Amino acid sequence: MSEVKIGALCWNQYTDWPSLLEAGIRADRLGYSSLWTWDHLYPIVGSAEGPIFEGWLTLAAWAGVTSKVQLGLMVGANTFREPTVTTKQATTLDHISGGRAVLGIGAAWFKAEHTAYGLHYGDGPPERLRWLGEALPVMRGMLDGTAPSASGPRYAAKAIRNDPPPVQRHLPILIGGGGEKVTLKLVARYADMHDMGGDLATVKRKDDILREHCAAIGRDFNSIERSHGLGVVVIRDSRDEARKVAATLFEHNGRSRIWQDQPVGTPEDVAAQLAPFVEIGRSHLVGGFPSPYDEESMTRLITDVKPLLQK
Repeated sequence: MSEVKIGALCWNQYTDWPSLLEAGIRADRLGYSSLWTWDHLYPIVGSAEGPIFEGWLTLAAWAGVTSKVQLGLMVGANTFREPTVTTKQATTLDHISGGRAVLGIGAAWFKAEHTAYGLHYGDGPPERLRWLGEALPVMRGMLDGTAPSASGPRYAAKAIRNDPPPVQRHLPILIGGGGEKVTLKLVARYADMHDMGGDLATVKRKDDILREHCAAIGRDFNSIERSHGLGVVVIRDSRDEARKVAATLFEHNGRSRIWQDQPVGTPEDVAAQLAPFVEIGRSHLVGGFPSPYDEESMTRLITDVKPLLQK
């Protein structure tokens, strides 16, 4: 069985700043491998008419109060910023954190926040994916110090210096999403890490397609670290208690409907649900933790569930 890594995705919506900051400190203290938040400007779970903190600044604050955990957006919205600026932000985060940054990126999808903030949304997913495909070589080139240029149609840049370079010799790019014709092809060409959610059959199919895209360009499929978004994790000694806690979390987050088929239950329940993903190589498991960041669940995912997955 593959080495198991556990990540924490702490939702930056419907929270106050001290609680969000403390959630990151807790993840580092507990020994999580990675720590993530969203890149959104409006809440995406429950009512969109609620509070949310900006993602990059959240990561920068976490970087100053943590020491070991990797830090990234799950995932950055390519449409929000020029790829040159995004890369500069990731590089700066790498210095603030002492070499723990991941550049997470995706094509973006939430139209309401783009409209409200006056951001380019494009005419649909195909165009936004074309923009992402245009942005990625700029990002990789800047991170690697090759002074890349871009000449449109979406982005224009000229011999960009990224000085100082990242602390990491190869700062990883994570691409999120499972689009079979475009997104996974971009993963094969540019990503060091790939994240997606979904049921086991779906993830297996996407992995097979990603393997084909890698073979087509001569890339080792196993050189891509594959993470799996777990949804909302709630762990208690009884299933009924875990379900009650989960219901309160969704209610707190914009009175959202309760998501189904989540890793909610006893440690043994959760481990049984996650083990098949580890067995197929999706061994970086990223648990979702909504505000108010249930401390017992964050703790027991590391102390109770992770050992069961490593047996």
